[in-house]
Parts: sequence; structure tokens; C-alpha cells
Amino acid sequence: MSADDDERYIESSAAPLIEHLAELRTRLIRSVIAFIVAMVLCFTVAEPILNFLAEPIAEVLRARGENPQLIFTAPQEKFFVLIRISVIFGLGLSFPVIAHQLWRFIAPGLYRNEQRAFLPFILASPALFLLGAAFAHYVVTPLAMNFFIGFSDAIPALVNILSGVEPDTVAVVADDEIRTIFLGSVRESLDLSLKFIMAFGLCFQLPVLLTLMGLAGLVSAEGLGNVRKYAVVAILVLAALVTPPDVITQVILFVVVYGLYELSIQLVRIVEHRRTARLRAEGVLDEDETL
Repeated sequence: MSADDDERYIESSAAPLIEHLAELRTRLIRSVIAFIVAMVLCFTVAEPILNFLAEPIAEVLRARGENPQLIFTAPQEKFFVLIRISVIFGLGLSFPVIAHQLWRFIAPGLYRNEQRAFLPFILASPALFLLGAAFAHYVVTPLAMNFFIGFSDAIPALVNILSGVEPDTVAVVADDEIRTIFLGSVRESLDLSLKFIMAFGLCFQLPVLLTLMGLAGLVSAEGLGNVRKYAVVAILVLAALVTPPDVITQVILFVVVYGLYELSIQLVRIVEHRRTARLRAEGVLDEDETL
């Protein structure tokens, strides 16, 4: 398609400012309605969702021979936890409708080739977020919960070793000695699980972000490759911040995010090759020229 055809396509979809504002209001109203409906639907199944999110903690407690239960310390705590679950999962459930309304609003202002280039990213972004959320729930959260809950056993074991007590010796605890047990709060346990889900879901957006930046000409495959050593340091810092002080969890996050970084370099390289081929076909670049 020629540049003149693109210009005519944009002009045919142009509209006055008042019409744009009216359309924006319509798109926002539809998005809000979709979100409210999805939130109400999610509230009806908020209890099973809570049980699903708490399952990694329950598995750790069962493995320790403890009762897999969570407590709430305020009368309204569980209710607001269910509301929070409804809001978060309602937003996720209504995202296709919201993304569709957003696309219908911005698509008339894009060239057709830009529409074809931008649409795959709208589809890939939620898919990658779900992949990162699943990775956090099934891999990272169990490791983190096992570390945090098992930490109460690590200190006494270390004290026994330093005191010369045999590892297979059962330590006798005096009646007046303070003992600590895990009574997990619904709100705090959910907060930790959701933090992992959000953190890994956002980390898995790295290929989408860098590829879009490459499409806009803000980054290049060569530039990303040249700063690879700085990216390694940044990923290590990220792994230390969003994971517990557990080497295994940090290594897993580093390997996954670094793999996504390398994948992003290859995607940006593909974008550059396609841009170069298009410019050569249009006569902007010679056969031996590159961007």
C-alpha cells in the first residue's frame, strides 16, 4: 500500500474534536460497565479464588504436618479481602473488553500497517502476563512460602548445631519457654501471593515492551546486545528485590527474565530486518544499505 493510500485512509477516518470526546466517553462507559459486571461475577466465586491463591501455603503446611488454615484478625478483614480479589480478577476478566474499546478508539488514527503491527502486541501482552502469573503461583510462591514458614525451624536447628546437640536429638522445650507457630493472616498471605503474581506478570511484559520500543526506533538489537552486562546486573538486583532471600528462587527469576531479555533482542532484530526490507522495497534504501 502506498503512502497516498495511507493518507486517504487516515483522512477518511478523521473526525471533529467533539466527536472524538463523545466516542471516548462511550468507550469509557462501556469499559466501566464491563469491569463492574466482571467484578460482580468474580465476587460470586471469590471464595474459591481465595482458596486457589492460598493453595501454595496450604501445601507447605501439609508437608510440615500442620493444619492448613488461615485466620482473620478483624471482623471485616475477610470481606475486604474478597472485595480486593473481585476487583483484581474483575479487571483481568474485563481486560479483553477494555482492550477492544481502547483499540476501537485509537485504531482510526493509525495507518493500516501500524494497525497490523500493533494488534499482535495487544494479544501477546495478556498472554505473557498470564504466563508470568502462572509461573509465580506454581513455582515461585511455593518456594517463597516454604522458605518463610520454614525459617522458624531453621534458627532452632542452627542453635542446636552450635550447641553441640545431635541433629536427630529431639530438643525438649521448657514449659515457660516462648514458642512461635505460624497462624497465617488471610490479608497478609494474600498480599504476598499477589505481589509475586503482579511482579512476575509485569516482568514477562519485557519482550512486548522492548519489541514496541524497537518498532518505534527507540532501541536496536545491537544496542541491547552492547548493554547486556548492565542488563545482567539490573536483573540480579530485580531478583533480589522481588524474591525472598532464597538463592534458588533468585536464580530461577534471573534465568527466566534474562531469557526474556535475549528473546527480546531476537524480536527487535526481526523488526529491524522487516523495516529494512520494507524500505528497500520502497526505494528508500539501496540493496547494500542498512539502518
